[in-house]
Amino acid sequence: MRRCVVQAAAVAVTAVVTVAGCSHTIGGTAQRASSDTVHAERSFGYVDDRCGLLVDSTVQEILGADNVVRPYSGAVCQYVLSRAAAPDAGSPVMLDVTFSWFEKGSLQRERALAQSRDARLTDTVVERQQAFLARRDVTGAACSATSAAGSGVISWWVQVRGAAGRAGQADPCRDAKKLLSATLQSEL
Repeated sequence: MRRCVVQAAAVAVTAVVTVAGCSHTIGGTAQRASSDTVHAERSFGYVDDRCGLLVDSTVQEILGADNVVRPYSGAVCQYVLSRAAAPDAGSPVMLDVTFSWFEKGSLQRERALAQSRDARLTDTVVERQQAFLARRDVTGAACSATSAAGSGVISWWVQVRGAAGRAGQADPCRDAKKLLSATLQSEL
């Protein structure tokens, strides 16, 4: 009996020492996992009739547009889109959209540039990547969504022309973020 008590005491002491020796508290706040080398080898430029890895019909679908024209393609692609206005609004809503990919660059540089242009910045996460939205309403409602991509940065900029943007008929930040998300999800 005495042997059982001694063995039980030894197991209890070992357990207490093990738990006390292995436990500790780490301070800080949990952060989302992200990688600075996401898409390191991927080209986001104009390839096979795609800008930012998206074909025109995908851009049109994401923005709910009736018509799309791409007047320029390359590392920077420009689009002009239109979508039907609300029944009481009259004319269609016109959108100017630009995709840009800079093979070398940093999110910090793009942020500083947006701040120098008096944009309202909002930090966000898009497809588990650090990103920011930069809203600047000068000639309509406009917003860009920018994220790091490998050694560079990618950005979608959406501007709602004229009164439609000021009347809240479109949300350029939501649209830019949706385009950025689709680009980050795309596979070649």
